[in-house]
Amino acid sequence: MIPVRFAGGFLAVGLLAACTPSAERVTGTVPVAATASQPPSETVTPLVEQVLPNAEGKTFTSAIVDFPPSARAVPHRHGEAFVYAYVLEGTFRSQLGGEPVRTYHQGENWVEPPGAHHVLTENTSRTEPAKLLVVFISNTGDEIKVDDPPG
Repeated sequence: MIPVRFAGGFLAVGLLAACTPSAERVTGTVPVAATASQPPSETVTPLVEQVLPNAEGKTFTSAIVDFPPSARAVPHRHGEAFVYAYVLEGTFRSQLGGEPVRTYHQGENWVEPPGAHHVLTENTSRTEPAKLLVVFISNTGDEIKVDDPPG
């Protein structure tokens, strides 16, 4: 078992062998609760967390992020992680601090530089789910998602 760091603590997840002996596959889900006053939110399913052998102090993490219809992530940051997001299904509206809102469809992608403030991530459909593949290159041991404090 290894910990995968997400906002609010650790998720202990089991390891399964992947295609190569050096790769580790991580399974489990991290649902993000919604309240009556908030739209539904995303569910994160970690896939792989692997220390990079050729980049000292860096870790590769990937996850599938499922958004139910009308779901919206709370504004957040990914610390000093470099983030790559690829739209597997559906359509997303996304906005980083200081940039315009952009719409991304299945097969499109975006990147977030270290320290970026992700102020908007939402599934644009009221009837269909949407799904992202997200890849993080982070400092080993860092949390990879930190929600903004309320207020």
